[in-house]
Amino acid sequence: MSTDSAPVVVGADGSRSAIGAVRWAAADAARHDSPLQIVYAIGVPIDVGPTLGYAPIDAESYRKAGQEALAEAREIAAAAAAPIAPIEIETVVREAAPVPLLRERSTTARIVVVGTRGLGALRRGLLGSVSTSLARHAHCPVAVIPEFAERADGPVVVGTDCSPSSVHAIAVAFDQAARRGAELVAVTAWSEFYRYLSRAELAAEAESKLSDALSPWCARYPEVAVRHVVAEERPARLLLGTADDAQLLVVGSHGHGGFVGMTLGSVSQAVLHAAECPVIIARSAS
Repeated sequence: MSTDSAPVVVGADGSRSAIGAVRWAAADAARHDSPLQIVYAIGVPIDVGPTLGYAPIDAESYRKAGQEALAEAREIAAAAAAPIAPIEIETVVREAAPVPLLRERSTTARIVVVGTRGLGALRRGLLGSVSTSLARHAHCPVAVIPEFAERADGPVVVGTDCSPSSVHAIAVAFDQAARRGAELVAVTAWSEFYRYLSRAELAAEAESKLSDALSPWCARYPEVAVRHVVAEERPARLLLGTADDAQLLVVGSHGHGGFVGMTLGSVSQAVLHAAECPVIIARSAS
């Protein structure tokens, strides 16, 4: 496998959810022979405490907490990577809000990784402000890791509408499946919107489009076993049902047809909130 000098960037804050994200990020860095950056955003408005009637905030105590969280995260990352390969680890602490800091880091990252919940600056809902903002605005793929995501087996599932905009999701999914030695399950949904075709014709057309979309990637990754799931179903429900035993779910940042707004609309929100496995929003560099 090729190496990648672009780092894996992971947000850390000492919470159990963030620790899970650090483990996942470290293993991913080891699989790609990439460096790992562990980032702690203090995110404390130092000057608002007295204004709001609270005791003055001791900025140094927040910095110390950040350094302690990063020291713990470094040990956890090294242990998670060790069974795969040793990795280079860098820790970063900044007085900044999580979203701007992680978005800035995403300009040079291969992937940004966050947990689903956090403490302190990250407590305000990674499935609200932080992960949603990163899914919309990051300059690289974003992985959102549930608190309990220890599933090491199972397939890699990718949702695709077979349009050109879903190519990056397919590429990410094949790469992940190959490096994990996992089966790839490609999922596409169809509906009876086009009334001039029968249901059988619609299903056959969807299957044909899926085969065409996957063909070049199957040739590039002949070692990856691929299974198709083509069904008349709501996209989010189909994806979540298929990913019930998955170790990873990958979706693109834009879609058409059954997967409109895959990462920016209702489908992505449903997937991010309900998936029990890690989810990668396969944003391309921008």
